[in-house]
Amino acid sequence: MGYDATAYDDVEPRAPGMYFLRDALGCEGLGVTVVEADDGWEGMEHDHGEQGHEEVYVLLHGEATLTVDGDAVALGPGDAVRVDADSTRDLAFTADGSKMVIAGAP
Repeated sequence: MGYDATAYDDVEPRAPGMYFLRDALGCEGLGVTVVEADDGWEGMEHDHGEQGHEEVYVLLHGEATLTVDGDAVALGPGDAVRVDADSTRDLAFTADGSKMVIAGAP
């Protein structure tokens, strides 16, 4: 078969509101995560330098702040940010009902 399909909310969340789709879609070189969050949701500062994974964050709804190497980037609906693998990143949502898609590769 040339494709795999799933609904993100059919996947068991790994953390509150975080749906990791890599396994459900059979991805080999791409990670995809959907995050549903309310005001006050905060992630953990991290990087993907060892894995060489750059990431793209796309905010679909709500408001968020992505802090990259200490620089705060305010995000509104439709905004997208690419982050280098070696850069630290930390995500926080500042509006109820926010939704974001995060893709990382390789």
